[in-house]
Amino acid sequence: LRPHLKGIRPTVLVVGGWLDAENLFGSLQLFRTLTKQSPATRVHLVMGPWFHGAWSTDTGEQLGAIAFGGRTSEFFQDEVEFPFFMHLLKGRPDPKLPRALVFETGVNRWERFEDWPPKAVHPTRVYFQAGGRLGFAVPRETEAFDEYTSDPSHPVPSFEELNIRMPRDYMTADQRFLAGRPDVLTYRSAPLEQDLVVAGPIRVHLNVSTTGTDADWVVKVIDEHPSSEAGGLAGYQQLLRGEVLRGKFRNNLAKPEPFLPGQPTTVAWVLNDIYHAFRRGHRLTVQVQSSWFPLMDRNPQSFVDIYHAKVEDFKPARQRIHRSAALASYLELPVLEP
Repeated sequence: LRPHLKGIRPTVLVVGGWLDAENLFGSLQLFRTLTKQSPATRVHLVMGPWFHGAWSTDTGEQLGAIAFGGRTSEFFQDEVEFPFFMHLLKGRPDPKLPRALVFETGVNRWERFEDWPPKAVHPTRVYFQAGGRLGFAVPRETEAFDEYTSDPSHPVPSFEELNIRMPRDYMTADQRFLAGRPDVLTYRSAPLEQDLVVAGPIRVHLNVSTTGTDADWVVKVIDEHPSSEAGGLAGYQQLLRGEVLRGKFRNNLAKPEPFLPGQPTTVAWVLNDIYHAFRRGHRLTVQVQSSWFPLMDRNPQSFVDIYHAKVEDFKPARQRIHRSAALASYLELPVLEP
């Protein structure tokens, strides 16, 4: 070891991008695992508005239609990465990095926290309600649901333009191209009266039923820009997070289970972290669907080994999202007070 390293704790800099379609989960999980399993190691997390590896291959100014207010990759290289290695390898002054240096999308600024997610967040439920509304009040109806028919022969597309690859800017893509599809449910909050800052993982809790014996459940979290916004973003429905749960694995990844047709069932999973400010006047919007092709392979919606499914196994199914007092469906947001 170099003399100046004597007595310095093992140190790891974990770097990831909020818009990394290939492995966003990996950076966040590595940070959490190192923190838990190696308490003697000093671990720092940096999360920027980047696609996979963009902190070293791109300027980090923009992805698709969404701009981030500057050359964020250069900021990281000059203010974080270079001082970090100069300290460890050359004995230069410690840059005094926080435990978490994270970019807040929506307002385009870097923030420093002593943990991630921040300890100051509080879980806040936003419920699916009648008329395609999202609200913070607990539903009161004794029986209520929304439904749609999911047909594997006509899956919901992942991208507006025909594409068999994964365009990296789908992570911020406008979701208005799905407006009017009868197999996509959309829930929208009222225009926000103040900024809503979400910092951490989003938990999904749905009460569902299906006429099939298997089903996929896709939830997308969207920042809907106001119709008056300038810069070509008027009414833009910006994708923030989207994830699928294959229903047969809702309880155990090793032991698939069929759905009982027509029986309400709880499905719950966690979306990857975000650090995003829904600005005043914007809407929090959620889309629910049962296919997302070609990002996800089609579910036959019958309880079979999909790798060996036959044509006749692919069947339309009627899907319900329940939203009554007893069978509420909601997202749990980690809300950080401004």
